[in-house]
Amino acid sequence: MIHKPTLQVKELNVSFLSEKKLVPAVDGISFEMREGEILGIVGESGSGKSVTSLAVMGLIPSPPGKIVHGEILFEGNDLTKYSDKQMRQIRGNQISMIFQEPMTSLNPLFTIGNQLVEALRLHTKLSKTEAKKRSIELLKLVGIPRSDEIVKEYPHQLSGGMRQRVMIAMAMACDPRLLIADEPTTALDVTIQSQILQLMKELNQKTNTSIILITHDLGVVAEVCDRVLVMYSGQIVEQGDVRTILKTPKHPYTKGLLKSVPNLIDKKSRLYSIPGNVPKPGTITMGCRFAPRCEAMFGQCLEDTPELYKMDRSGHEVRCFLYEEESEAKDRVGITS
Repeated sequence: MIHKPTLQVKELNVSFLSEKKLVPAVDGISFEMREGEILGIVGESGSGKSVTSLAVMGLIPSPPGKIVHGEILFEGNDLTKYSDKQMRQIRGNQISMIFQEPMTSLNPLFTIGNQLVEALRLHTKLSKTEAKKRSIELLKLVGIPRSDEIVKEYPHQLSGGMRQRVMIAMAMACDPRLLIADEPTTALDVTIQSQILQLMKELNQKTNTSIILITHDLGVVAEVCDRVLVMYSGQIVEQGDVRTILKTPKHPYTKGLLKSVPNLIDKKSRLYSIPGNVPKPGTITMGCRFAPRCEAMFGQCLEDTPELYKMDRSGHEVRCFLYEEESEAKDRVGITS
Protein backbone atom coordinates (compact mmCIF):
# COMPACT_ATOMS: atom_id res chain seq x y z
CA MET A 1 0.00 0.00 0.00
CA ILE A 2 1.42 3.40 -1.06
CA HIS A 3 0.76 6.19 1.44
CA LYS A 4 0.11 9.73 0.24
CA PRO A 5 2.83 12.22 1.16
CA THR A 6 2.37 13.97 4.51
CA LEU A 7 4.32 17.00 3.26
CA GLN A 8 5.15 18.20 -0.24
CA VAL A 9 7.31 21.27 -0.81
CA LYS A 10 7.24 22.46 -4.42
CA GLU A 11 9.62 25.05 -5.91
CA LEU A 12 9.79 26.98 -2.62
CA ASN A 13 11.45 30.38 -2.83
CA VAL A 14 11.87 32.45 0.37
CA SER A 15 13.50 35.87 0.16
CA PHE A 16 14.41 38.63 2.60
CA LEU A 17 14.41 42.37 1.96
CA SER A 18 17.97 43.67 2.23
CA GLU A 19 19.12 47.10 1.08
CA LYS A 20 15.83 47.63 -0.79
CA LYS A 21 16.08 44.40 -2.81
CA LEU A 22 14.81 40.84 -2.25
CA VAL A 23 17.63 38.39 -1.54
CA PRO A 24 16.80 34.64 -1.91
CA ALA A 25 17.57 32.57 1.21
CA VAL A 26 15.83 29.45 -0.14
CA ASP A 27 15.81 29.16 -3.91
CA GLY A 28 13.39 26.77 -5.63
CA ILE A 29 13.65 23.67 -3.44
CA SER A 30 11.31 20.69 -3.82
CA PHE A 31 10.95 17.56 -1.67
CA GLU A 32 8.29 15.37 -0.09
CA MET A 33 7.83 13.27 3.04
CA ARG A 34 5.76 10.20 3.72
CA GLU A 35 4.07 9.11 6.93
CA GLY A 36 6.50 7.85 9.56
CA GLU A 37 9.59 8.90 7.61
CA ILE A 38 12.61 10.62 9.20
CA LEU A 39 14.17 13.11 6.79
CA GLY A 40 17.53 14.74 7.50
CA ILE A 41 18.40 18.18 6.11
CA VAL A 42 22.14 18.89 6.31
CA GLY A 43 24.44 21.73 5.35
CA GLU A 44 26.61 24.48 6.80
CA SER A 45 25.21 27.55 8.54
CA GLY A 46 23.65 29.85 5.95
CA SER A 47 22.58 27.04 3.60
CA GLY A 48 18.84 27.65 4.15
CA LYS A 49 17.95 24.72 6.44
CA SER A 50 16.28 26.69 9.22
CA VAL A 51 14.53 29.08 6.80
CA THR A 52 12.97 26.03 5.12
CA SER A 53 11.64 24.77 8.45
CA LEU A 54 10.30 28.21 9.44
CA ALA A 55 8.50 28.45 6.09
CA VAL A 56 6.76 25.11 6.74
CA MET A 57 5.72 26.36 10.19
CA GLY A 58 4.48 29.68 8.80
CA LEU A 59 6.98 31.54 10.97
CA ILE A 60 8.92 33.53 8.38
CA PRO A 61 9.17 37.05 9.90
CA SER A 62 7.31 39.44 7.58
CA PRO A 63 8.79 41.94 7.01
CA PRO A 64 11.59 41.41 6.02
CA GLY A 65 10.92 37.78 4.92
CA LYS A 66 8.50 36.64 2.24
CA ILE A 67 7.54 33.40 0.49
CA VAL A 68 7.94 34.65 -3.08
CA HIS A 69 6.94 31.49 -4.88
CA GLY A 70 6.07 27.83 -4.34
CA GLU A 71 3.70 25.54 -2.48
CA ILE A 72 3.86 23.84 0.92
CA LEU A 73 1.26 21.06 0.80
CA PHE A 74 0.46 19.49 4.16
CA GLU A 75 -1.89 16.52 3.66
CA GLY A 76 -2.95 18.10 0.36
CA ASN A 77 -3.60 21.64 1.68
CA ASP A 78 -1.37 24.54 0.63
CA LEU A 79 -0.16 26.21 3.84
CA THR A 80 1.13 29.27 1.96
CA LYS A 81 -2.49 30.27 1.38
CA TYR A 82 -3.50 29.88 5.06
CA SER A 83 -4.28 32.91 7.23
CA ASP A 84 -2.46 33.52 10.54
CA LYS A 85 -5.49 32.19 12.42
CA GLN A 86 -5.56 28.97 10.36
CA MET A 87 -1.80 28.47 10.85
CA ARG A 88 -2.17 28.86 14.64
CA GLN A 89 -4.63 25.96 14.59
CA ILE A 90 -2.17 23.80 12.61
CA ARG A 91 1.00 24.90 14.45
CA GLY A 92 1.63 22.96 17.65
CA ASN A 93 -1.30 20.69 16.89
CA GLN A 94 -0.64 18.91 13.59
CA ILE A 95 2.86 20.33 12.96
CA SER A 96 5.25 20.91 15.88
CA MET A 97 8.79 22.21 16.11
CA ILE A 98 11.70 21.73 18.51
CA PHE A 99 13.97 24.77 18.40
CA GLN A 100 17.76 24.85 18.79
CA GLU A 101 18.05 26.31 22.30
CA PRO A 102 15.43 25.20 24.83
CA MET A 103 16.34 27.92 27.34
CA THR A 104 15.11 30.60 24.91
CA SER A 105 11.99 28.58 24.00
CA LEU A 106 10.81 27.92 27.56
CA ASN A 107 9.41 30.82 29.59
CA PRO A 108 11.65 31.29 32.67
CA LEU A 109 8.74 32.78 34.68
CA PHE A 110 6.47 29.72 34.53
CA THR A 111 6.90 26.17 35.78
CA ILE A 112 7.36 23.27 33.36
CA GLY A 113 3.89 22.02 34.31
CA ASN A 114 2.23 25.37 33.60
CA GLN A 115 3.78 25.53 30.14
CA LEU A 116 2.79 21.96 29.25
CA VAL A 117 -0.75 22.46 30.55
CA GLU A 118 -1.09 25.69 28.52
CA ALA A 119 0.02 23.92 25.32
CA LEU A 120 -2.42 21.06 25.91
CA ARG A 121 -5.42 23.24 26.77
CA LEU A 122 -4.77 25.50 23.77
CA HIS A 123 -5.13 22.63 21.30
CA THR A 124 -7.32 20.08 23.11
CA LYS A 125 -10.54 19.99 25.15
CA LEU A 126 -8.82 18.61 28.26
CA SER A 127 -9.72 20.10 31.65
CA LYS A 128 -6.96 21.61 33.78
CA THR A 129 -6.76 18.45 35.92
CA GLU A 130 -6.66 16.17 32.85
CA ALA A 131 -4.02 18.38 31.20
CA LYS A 132 -1.82 18.22 34.32
CA LYS A 133 -2.11 14.43 34.40
CA ARG A 134 -1.27 14.25 30.69
CA SER A 135 1.75 16.56 31.28
CA ILE A 136 3.20 14.11 33.80
CA GLU A 137 2.61 11.23 31.36
CA LEU A 138 4.41 13.14 28.58
CA LEU A 139 7.43 13.81 30.80
CA LYS A 140 7.59 10.10 31.65
CA LEU A 141 7.31 9.29 27.93
CA VAL A 142 10.46 11.31 27.18
CA GLY A 143 12.37 9.63 29.98
CA ILE A 144 12.28 12.29 32.69
CA PRO A 145 12.41 10.79 36.21
CA ARG A 146 10.39 12.30 39.09
CA SER A 147 7.92 13.70 36.54
CA ASP A 148 5.36 14.60 39.23
CA GLU A 149 8.02 16.81 40.88
CA ILE A 150 9.59 18.20 37.68
CA VAL A 151 6.25 19.75 36.65
CA LYS A 152 6.58 22.08 39.66
CA GLU A 153 10.10 23.24 38.73
CA TYR A 154 11.30 26.14 36.56
CA PRO A 155 13.46 25.82 33.40
CA HIS A 156 16.62 27.14 35.11
CA GLN A 157 16.41 24.28 37.63
CA LEU A 158 16.88 21.66 34.89
CA SER A 159 19.97 20.60 32.94
CA GLY A 160 20.28 21.25 29.21
CA GLY A 161 19.39 17.65 28.37
CA MET A 162 16.33 17.72 30.65
CA ARG A 163 15.14 21.02 29.10
CA GLN A 164 15.51 19.51 25.63
CA ARG A 165 13.38 16.52 26.73
CA VAL A 166 10.74 18.94 28.02
CA MET A 167 10.74 20.65 24.60
CA ILE A 168 10.22 17.28 22.91
CA ALA A 169 7.38 16.51 25.34
CA MET A 170 5.73 19.85 24.49
CA ALA A 171 6.17 19.22 20.77
CA MET A 172 4.64 15.74 21.06
CA ALA A 173 1.79 16.88 23.37
CA CYS A 174 -0.90 16.86 20.68
CA ASP A 175 0.39 13.84 18.70
CA PRO A 176 1.47 15.90 15.66
CA ARG A 177 1.57 14.38 12.18
CA LEU A 178 4.85 16.20 11.48
CA LEU A 179 7.65 17.13 13.89
CA ILE A 180 10.45 19.50 12.87
CA ALA A 181 13.61 19.33 15.00
CA ASP A 182 16.06 22.17 14.32
CA GLU A 183 19.50 21.16 15.65
CA PRO A 184 17.90 19.45 18.70
CA THR A 185 21.21 18.23 20.11
CA THR A 186 23.29 21.43 19.78
CA ALA A 187 25.34 22.26 22.91
CA LEU A 188 24.53 18.90 24.54
CA ASP A 189 27.29 16.48 25.54
CA VAL A 190 27.73 13.30 23.50
CA THR A 191 25.96 10.99 25.97
CA ILE A 192 22.88 13.20 26.25
CA GLN A 193 22.92 13.77 22.47
CA SER A 194 22.72 10.02 21.86
CA GLN A 195 19.84 9.68 24.36
CA ILE A 196 17.86 12.51 22.71
CA LEU A 197 18.31 10.98 19.24
CA GLN A 198 17.29 7.55 20.51
CA LEU A 199 14.25 9.11 22.16
CA MET A 200 13.17 10.78 18.90
CA LYS A 201 13.56 7.51 17.03
CA GLU A 202 11.47 5.66 19.62
CA LEU A 203 8.73 8.31 19.48
CA ASN A 204 8.74 8.06 15.69
CA GLN A 205 8.26 4.29 15.87
CA LYS A 206 5.55 4.45 18.57
CA THR A 207 3.47 7.30 17.10
CA ASN A 208 4.38 7.04 13.36
CA THR A 209 5.09 10.78 13.36
CA SER A 210 7.04 12.09 10.36
CA ILE A 211 10.20 13.93 11.47
CA ILE A 212 12.35 16.53 9.71
CA LEU A 213 15.74 16.59 11.45
CA ILE A 214 17.83 19.67 10.65
CA THR A 215 21.51 19.28 11.45
CA HIS A 216 25.07 19.89 10.29
CA ASP A 217 26.18 16.55 11.74
CA LEU A 218 26.25 13.65 9.28
CA GLY A 219 26.81 11.25 12.19
CA VAL A 220 23.35 12.20 13.49
CA VAL A 221 21.86 11.62 10.03
CA ALA A 222 23.47 8.18 9.78
CA GLU A 223 22.07 7.20 13.16
CA VAL A 224 18.39 8.10 12.80
CA CYS A 225 17.38 9.23 9.29
CA ASP A 226 15.80 7.31 6.39
CA ARG A 227 16.49 9.92 3.73
CA VAL A 228 18.65 13.03 3.49
CA LEU A 229 18.69 16.38 1.67
CA VAL A 230 22.04 18.18 1.36
CA MET A 231 21.56 21.95 1.06
CA TYR A 232 24.03 24.60 -0.04
CA SER A 233 23.41 28.32 -0.51
CA GLY A 234 19.61 27.93 -0.54
CA GLN A 235 19.50 24.99 -2.97
CA ILE A 236 19.30 21.20 -2.68
CA VAL A 237 22.58 19.91 -4.15
CA GLU A 238 21.99 16.21 -3.45
CA GLN A 239 19.20 14.04 -2.07
CA GLY A 240 18.54 10.35 -1.63
CA ASP A 241 18.29 7.56 0.93
CA VAL A 242 20.85 7.68 3.74
CA ARG A 243 22.73 4.52 2.72
CA THR A 244 23.24 5.81 -0.84
CA ILE A 245 24.34 9.30 0.20
CA LEU A 246 26.79 8.07 2.84
CA LYS A 247 28.25 5.19 0.80
CA THR A 248 28.31 6.70 -2.70
CA PRO A 249 28.06 10.50 -2.45
CA LYS A 250 28.15 12.25 -5.83
CA HIS A 251 28.25 16.00 -5.24
CA PRO A 252 31.67 17.47 -4.36
CA TYR A 253 30.05 19.34 -1.43
CA THR A 254 28.59 16.13 0.05
CA LYS A 255 31.98 14.45 -0.37
CA GLY A 256 33.59 17.41 1.41
CA LEU A 257 31.15 17.18 4.33
CA LEU A 258 31.87 13.45 4.70
CA LYS A 259 35.64 14.03 4.54
CA SER A 260 35.25 16.61 7.33
CA VAL A 261 33.94 13.98 9.78
CA PRO A 262 36.74 13.14 12.30
CA ASN A 263 38.36 9.72 11.82
CA LEU A 264 38.83 7.95 15.16
CA ILE A 265 41.25 5.41 13.64
CA ASP A 266 43.56 7.78 11.75
CA LYS A 267 44.24 10.29 14.51
CA LYS A 268 47.50 11.63 13.03
CA SER A 269 45.97 13.10 9.87
CA ARG A 270 44.94 16.74 9.93
CA LEU A 271 41.15 17.20 9.94
CA TYR A 272 39.87 18.08 6.46
CA SER A 273 37.85 21.25 5.92
CA ILE A 274 36.17 22.55 2.76
CA PRO A 275 38.06 25.67 1.64
CA GLY A 276 36.19 28.99 1.72
CA ASN A 277 32.77 29.84 3.14
CA VAL A 278 29.10 29.63 2.16
CA PRO A 279 28.46 32.68 -0.06
CA LYS A 280 26.27 35.50 1.20
CA PRO A 281 22.74 35.03 -0.23
CA GLY A 282 22.29 36.76 -3.57
CA THR A 283 26.02 37.26 -4.31
CA ILE A 284 26.34 34.42 -6.85
CA THR A 285 23.93 35.09 -9.70
CA MET A 286 25.57 32.99 -12.43
CA GLY A 287 26.93 29.46 -12.50
CA CYS A 288 27.10 26.78 -9.81
CA ARG A 289 27.05 28.28 -6.32
CA PHE A 290 29.60 25.78 -5.02
CA ALA A 291 32.05 26.39 -7.89
CA PRO A 292 34.34 28.87 -6.02
CA ARG A 293 35.03 26.18 -3.37
CA CYS A 294 34.97 23.11 -5.63
CA GLU A 295 38.09 21.09 -6.43
CA ALA A 296 36.39 19.60 -9.53
CA MET A 297 35.26 22.96 -10.99
CA PHE A 298 35.58 23.51 -14.76
CA GLY A 299 34.52 26.23 -17.24
CA GLN A 300 30.80 25.45 -17.51
CA CYS A 301 30.45 25.61 -13.69
CA LEU A 302 31.11 29.36 -13.75
CA GLU A 303 28.66 30.09 -16.57
CA ASP A 304 25.61 27.82 -16.20
CA THR A 305 23.49 26.62 -13.27
CA PRO A 306 23.24 22.81 -13.03
CA GLU A 307 19.87 21.11 -12.57
CA LEU A 308 19.14 18.25 -10.18
CA TYR A 309 20.08 15.19 -12.26
CA LYS A 310 18.40 11.84 -11.51
CA MET A 311 20.89 9.09 -10.76
CA ASP A 312 18.48 6.16 -10.22
CA ARG A 313 14.89 5.18 -9.49
CA SER A 314 15.38 5.34 -5.71
CA GLY A 315 15.27 9.15 -5.82
CA HIS A 316 19.01 9.84 -5.74
CA GLU A 317 19.51 13.26 -7.36
CA VAL A 318 22.59 15.46 -7.66
CA ARG A 319 23.09 19.07 -8.82
CA CYS A 320 26.42 18.80 -10.63
CA PHE A 321 27.54 18.95 -14.30
CA LEU A 322 29.89 16.00 -13.67
CA TYR A 323 26.81 13.74 -13.77
CA GLU A 324 24.82 15.40 -16.57
CA GLU A 325 25.92 12.88 -19.21
CA GLU A 326 25.47 9.93 -16.85
CA SER A 327 21.90 11.05 -16.10
CA GLU A 328 21.08 11.59 -19.80
CA ALA A 329 22.48 8.15 -20.69
CA LYS A 330 20.21 6.51 -18.11
CA ASP A 331 17.22 8.43 -19.42
CA ARG A 332 17.93 7.18 -22.96
CA VAL A 333 18.25 3.49 -22.11
CA GLY A 334 15.80 3.48 -19.13
CA ILE A 335 16.93 3.25 -15.52
CA THR A 336 17.19 -0.34 -14.33
CA SER A 337 16.62 -1.21 -10.68
